[in-house]
Amino acid sequence: MSAPLKSFVRWARSPARDVDAASGWWVNMVRGLAARATTPLLPDDYLSLLNPLWSARELRGEIVSVEAETEDTATVVIRPGWGFSGEYQPGQYVGIGLRVDGKWHWRSYSLTSVPERGDLNISITVKATPEGFLSTHLVNGVEPGTIIRLQSAQGDFALPNPPPDKLLFITAGSGITPVMAMLRSLRARDQHPDIVHLHSAPSEDSVIFHDELSDIEKEQKGYRLHLQITENDGKVDFDQLDKIVSDWRDRSAWACGPSAMLDAVEKLWKHNEIDDALHMERFNIAATDKGGEGGTVTFSISDKEAEIDGATSILEAGEKLGIQMPFGCRMGICQTCVLPLEDGHIRDVRSGQEHGAGDRIQTCISTASGNCTIKV
Repeated sequence: MSAPLKSFVRWARSPARDVDAASGWWVNMVRGLAARATTPLLPDDYLSLLNPLWSARELRGEIVSVEAETEDTATVVIRPGWGFSGEYQPGQYVGIGLRVDGKWHWRSYSLTSVPERGDLNISITVKATPEGFLSTHLVNGVEPGTIIRLQSAQGDFALPNPPPDKLLFITAGSGITPVMAMLRSLRARDQHPDIVHLHSAPSEDSVIFHDELSDIEKEQKGYRLHLQITENDGKVDFDQLDKIVSDWRDRSAWACGPSAMLDAVEKLWKHNEIDDALHMERFNIAATDKGGEGGTVTFSISDKEAEIDGATSILEAGEKLGIQMPFGCRMGICQTCVLPLEDGHIRDVRSGQEHGAGDRIQTCISTASGNCTIKV
């Protein structure tokens, strides 16, 4: 490719360089040209007239259906729009952005659909919790046809293909969701490793995918389910794990559930010096373990301050003060919220990476790591 042509390609792609494309470099080139051609108006002003799932700056999806699983859990089926890759791995999660009462809310949920199949729809299975505004709305309030924002599938809690010969799944509550994607994918691929699945739930009625798990145990060779109903049986005593799975030390283990359970599992595997065979997914890591320590955020141009904890984003803090903060996707994709950090330090709540004075930061996914000053 000649130098002038390379320059043109870079120029054409630059407005959409941060949007993941499923079909190669040329997709973002088309997006970028659309953005150039419609400046100063947004290309979405035109593209959405043709199809609400088309966007030159972000990934979108449409809610197809909401199907109840238990009293407080539902599977949300989503039709992804232009640019979403179906080549995710079972066990990975996807970011969801939903506009409620004029404000965008976002969170990540494990995919429960099977990748690389004829049906291009994806699904997430969501448990409504008292503190979970978005999860409650997804389970009880979202209507089919609602347009949402998507983030590409990601995460290291992903089952390889082909899988290990011997697997141990340890799940509790909604921690079963990424493992269900693994089980469904194994069935779809006609793969039959030796699986022991230890799942805990308060009651029979609260077991997400109860009937499907029973069917898998009856029909799939090599799959054994140990269901721990904690109201009757109490919580699993992992010091007595040999009584449930005598060869657990020889299995590749995948665990997802409440922090206390994962802490117990991690401690046991480390004590036996086999923690390299353990894979864990902690649902709350982005909002807690990787948060900053909090501090005072000073908005220098607006001459306002906010004291925030390590789980509140700088974008949220500015909006609560009435500052006109730039924003777009609100989940770290579109780069619209980028502002210069004049002083202090912040922490990226997704990666845990710390940034200092002089860096340009994404306010929607950044929180204070001590006192800091933002130029806005």
